[in-house]
Amino acid sequence: MSKSQKNKEPVQYGTLPKALTGITGLDEITGGGLPYGRPSLICGEAGSGKTLMSIEFIVRGAVQYNEPGVFVAFEEKSDELAINVASLGFDLKKLQAENKLKIDHVHIDRSEIEETGEYDLEGLFIRLGYAIDSIGAKRVVLDTLENLFSGLNNQAVLRAELRRLFTWLKEKGVTAIITGERGEGALTRQGLEEYVSDCVILLDNRVVNQITTRRLRVIKYRGTVHGTNEYPFLIDEDGISVLPVTSLKMANTVSTERISTGVKALDDMLGGRGLYRGGSVLVSGTAGTGKTSLAASFANETCNRKEKCIYFAMEESPNQIIRNIRSIGIDLQKHVDSGLLIFNASRPNLHGLEMHLVAMHKCIKKYRPSVVIIDPITNFINIGSVSEVKNMLVRMIDFLQEEQISVMFTALSLNTIVNEQTDEGVSSLVDAWILVRDIEFNGERNRGLYVMKSRGMKHSNQVREFIITGNGLQLVDVYLGPDGILTGSAREQQMLLEQTGEAIRNSAVTRKDREIIRKRKVLEAKIASLHTEFESVEEELNKVYLEEELKKEILRKNREEVIKIRRGETEENVQTSKTSRKK
Repeated sequence: MSKSQKNKEPVQYGTLPKALTGITGLDEITGGGLPYGRPSLICGEAGSGKTLMSIEFIVRGAVQYNEPGVFVAFEEKSDELAINVASLGFDLKKLQAENKLKIDHVHIDRSEIEETGEYDLEGLFIRLGYAIDSIGAKRVVLDTLENLFSGLNNQAVLRAELRRLFTWLKEKGVTAIITGERGEGALTRQGLEEYVSDCVILLDNRVVNQITTRRLRVIKYRGTVHGTNEYPFLIDEDGISVLPVTSLKMANTVSTERISTGVKALDDMLGGRGLYRGGSVLVSGTAGTGKTSLAASFANETCNRKEKCIYFAMEESPNQIIRNIRSIGIDLQKHVDSGLLIFNASRPNLHGLEMHLVAMHKCIKKYRPSVVIIDPITNFINIGSVSEVKNMLVRMIDFLQEEQISVMFTALSLNTIVNEQTDEGVSSLVDAWILVRDIEFNGERNRGLYVMKSRGMKHSNQVREFIITGNGLQLVDVYLGPDGILTGSAREQQMLLEQTGEAIRNSAVTRKDREIIRKRKVLEAKIASLHTEFESVEEELNKVYLEEELKKEILRKNREEVIKIRRGETEENVQTSKTSRKK
């Protein structure tokens, strides 16, 4: 190895520059947009959205990124194109007047090529080059390529001219989109464009069970990584919206903040503080068990906190829900009027599963709510299998967790057995699962509620009777009677019986207490009488004793007096004798 080879440093390459498309979701899938200064191919069948995506690429570039563009149409005229995209809010005439956009309609007569047998793109290059230079265009669209080569049968010339066209676009340094119709067994009719393009995007418009779904897939993208899945996209009044599934990773931040469900007793069952913010909860049960009432209470509580809530209704219209929920003392209309509650009602068969996912994704991105409610998810089973519905809901849960948005799903159980068909397989994915079921006893149908699971928090394992009243929702402890669990009127009857028995027992106890009091008084009277009698006997005995003592005292005193008297006489006699002797 030579010395020069040893000292040779490795060449450092920069990252591939990209041009943002401005199309919702597409820039995320492609990792920053289309390759800057290079041609990209958008292919697909008729009606898949090729022209719309390319015109939105041009308009977004002119309006949002100050990159003027040239749109060369081989099918539609300038006025027709302007009318077609006006419903999306694109004012092409205004952009042309501001020199931000130039639309050129090129008509190629196939008969002229067949007669002369000559084909040369030099005229197109001159025409396109002038349009680019006149407004300083950074973006170019050629729509569609088939019309440009429609009269050319010589494959060698076609390939040469195609390569020449792509090379010319690269030399001009414009970010270009070429649209092409899908061919048989190939992405395009010529089968060559996908090989010379730096980025190839395939659009698909498929019909399954009479429901149309548009999908997008990046076939290749030279020099960069990109999403490789099929992504549903929606065309509406705002243009194209693509759901970037590849961005949904299991690395979301979580919150320890708790929010109320709107039912105080249910919050108590969930550790006394409710659900985690940004979490997911599933409420499942048979028809008429109060799933929508729980969802409405959750929405009402959210709006009372001055936070936004989006309610995706799949069965009832917004007015119907508002009217029905008013019967339990909840007024949702005031939240709708204040803009805090947004209803989005549609039948599941309006779109395919992927289109519903994109529509929900777009609505959530637009309003930025704190809580999302989907009522019920089981209606999606009409337009897809259980596995497809589960896959769709998994992606929705991942997206909402990434956005830190709390979600409540309701699911209709077809029977009393908890299985995959009752909750569309998402019970293992949600953070909390609340089951509402029927309790039939004594000819009555009542409701019972219990928490199947609640991740990350202590929760009650008790079954509570779920009561819907005119003043809201209530949960009461299930009553255990002599014959088992009692609910409804059976519970009330048993409680009345027990209250009656308690009253009788209290009355009996009261009578016994009074009898005891009377006996105590009689006994106390007898004790008082005996005490008085004892005092009399004691006093009589003491009287004899005192008299004896008195007699003894008197006798003692008498003896002392006698002794004194006798002593006095003797002393007097002694004194008299002493006196006589002196004399």
